[in-house]
Parts: sequence; structure tokens; C-alpha cells
Amino acid sequence: MSEEIIIKHCAPTLAGIKTGSLFSVRVPKEKDINLEVRKLNSILRQKGIRIIPLRKTGEKALIYLFRPEHLKKDLKDPNAKRILKRKGYKFEKPECCIVQLIRHLNNDDTFPHEIGLFLGYPPLDVQCFMEHPCDGVKCCGCWKAYSDPEKARKTFERYKICTDTFYKMYKNGKSLAQLAV
Repeated sequence: MSEEIIIKHCAPTLAGIKTGSLFSVRVPKEKDINLEVRKLNSILRQKGIRIIPLRKTGEKALIYLFRPEHLKKDLKDPNAKRILKRKGYKFEKPECCIVQLIRHLNNDDTFPHEIGLFLGYPPLDVQCFMEHPCDGVKCCGCWKAYSDPEKARKTFERYKICTDTFYKMYKNGKSLAQLAV
């Protein structure tokens, strides 16, 4: 998986302004995605960032890049806890919740929309999306915002500026290790 793809899809997480990011990559059957992930983790771990494959189907892998400390804080939110509890999650550690998310992704018939909580989306917006995805949407960007459209718009803009800036710096020679803070 290329540094360019990671930067295009994960710049706000690399910059420390977003909890997590998801992206898909093509992985030929003969390629070991876990080897690439271990290599990337050796670079990103010292910056407080982890990367893990959530699901592999055919020649595609869904990758999760996240900041464990941010996730720990996000999952302490009472609304987030309530959503996850309803979906059958146990609250031991964020790592356990990630394992449960992986199980949901790989075993459930429906997509686990609670995944927004693992990306740093506002719990109220995640809840509204899960209950009534088309009703009450006030604006769209990285997620559908139902509760605070002005704050969401500002966040979407911050993420866009961050992504554009990181991508430009990458194109000018900065590596993934240099860009991650």
C-alpha cells in the first residue's frame, strides 16, 4: 500500500485532528497485507498511530488507521457507550471494541454503521444516521451531520485543508514518517 494512498485518505488522522480513517486498497492474493501493516506500524507507532486491516475480501482490504489515545477518549462518551452497548459491544478496552468491530464487519449481514464512532464522528450524528439515515440531515461531508451543522462544516473544511496541505508536502518530497505528527 502506497504512502500516497495513506496520505490522501488519512491526513487528518496523521495530523492528530481526527481519531481514525478508513480506506480500501487492492491486495493481490499472493501479497501479505499483514507484512505491509507491520512495516507501517513500525514507522507510525512512535507517533501514536496504529494501522490494522479490518476486513479482506477477494483482492480488497479495508484498512483502519487510528490514534488509540483519541479512540479511548471518544469511546468514553456516554452516547458512544450507549450506541455500542446496543450493538453488543463490551467495554473493556478500545482494542476489544476494535476486535468486536472486525467481527461485525466480517460476520454480519449489514454494515456496522457504528464504525463512525471509531472515526471520531459525533455520537449523536452516528445515532441519527443509524436510526433515520435520510431524515434530518443538515449537511454532508465526511459524515452526515444532524446535530451541529456549523461545527461539522468547519470540521469538514479543516480536514480538506489538512489533506490538501499534506498531499502537497508529500508531492514536494516529505515522507509519511515526516508528515505524521
